Order: sequence, then C-alpha cells, then structure tokens
Amino acid sequence: MSNKTRNIIKAIAVILVLVAVLMHLGFISIYFLSYYKFWLAVIAFGLMLLASK
Repeated sequence: MSNKTRNIIKAIAVILVLVAVLMHLGFISIYFLSYYKFWLAVIAFGLMLLASK
C-alpha cells in the first residue's frame, strides 16, 4: 500500500470520528447516521489499523 493511499485512509478515519463526535455534542445532526455513532468510531479505528505500517 502506498503512502498516498495510507494518508487517504487516515483522513477518512479522522473525518468519521469528527462526524461522530460532533453529532454526539449536538453541533451537527445527520438523521440517518444518528443511531450509528458508535459504529462510525469502530470503523474509523479499523481503518487506522489498516493504514498503520
């Protein structure tokens, strides 16, 4: 896996966690994702494990 691909996967993971945290704090509201905040964080963690060397 190239460094560019790793950086893209890491960026997606960070965006997923930011969305989950901001939804939990109430700054944003995405109705169809509101029940999946925990799973967003789990998927982001998995992506970070995948992107690690």
